Amino acid sequence: MPNYIFWDVAWVNEGDHFDDRASLRAKWVHLAPVAWIDWNGAVWSSSIVLNGGYVDDFDKWDIILYTGHWWNDSWSKKQVKDQSWDAPWNKALLTSEMRWLPVRVTRGFNHTSPLSPKKWYQYWGLYMVTDHFEEIWKDWYKICRYQLEKINKTTLELTHSKETIFSEGSDGSKRVDTTTSRIVRDTKLSRQIKEEYSYVCQMCWIIIETHWARYAEGAHIKPLWKPHNGTDTPDNLLCLCPNHHVMLDKWIIAINDDLTLIWIQWKIMISKWHEISLDNICYHRSHIYI
Repeated sequence: MPNYIFWDVAWVNEGDHFDDRASLRAKWVHLAPVAWIDWNGAVWSSSIVLNGGYVDDFDKWDIILYTGHWWNDSWSKKQVKDQSWDAPWNKALLTSEMRWLPVRVTRGFNHTSPLSPKKWYQYWGLYMVTDHFEEIWKDWYKICRYQLEKINKTTLELTHSKETIFSEGSDGSKRVDTTTSRIVRDTKLSRQIKEEYSYVCQMCWIIIETHWARYAEGAHIKPLWKPHNGTDTPDNLLCLCPNHHVMLDKWIIAINDDLTLIWIQWKIMISKWHEISLDNICYHRSHIYI
């Protein structure tokens, strides 16, 4: 049996059909022989299959609401206790969300969506887990829910998002669809930097613990976008909490050459394996007064 493959499988195209679970397994699309959430026992989920399950699972092609691992009675097939974020399958999808890692999606013939194949299985590419939450299902048991959004294979951007618009002076809200274009930049290098610091912010040493995985962000000292044109290299990357990532990006905070922070009595934590470019630090600092 091969090692798990994350991201795309090179020899499989979007829209390819598979006759059965064994065919999905043979092509390394979905290795789990029974579970609909595939994971490798150590890190995150590599793929999921939509094939029936909860009647309120939502599939609008570019956005999916997916229910986590069941706790069902083997005879009645009904849920008999709360789902848990501690279940390995559910943990794996949480880790995919926290570490911004893509998940392969296959639609099965038992799924009620009109997007699903009439028979067997069909592979439909990469999605990102962008949110998770709990709900009480019709049997009064808790279920774990995930929102997944389609990735544009060409640009590696998310193509859809939802946001809530609140009207002033009203206790209600209306929900509108919006289209966004968010670049998926959490590369292997970014993950390596965050893992080097165990997902601890280098500026404030804060650890953000979620249900399963720690969360941090890879922050570029010299921005990648024009006109700055920074590089996606280790010497231009920091592991930061969301607050300090925003402060760095918005030029609210800057770094001295001795790695102390301007206006804050802290010093950046640096691993002996991680060398930061002073040129990038100077470049960023030169813009803080703009």
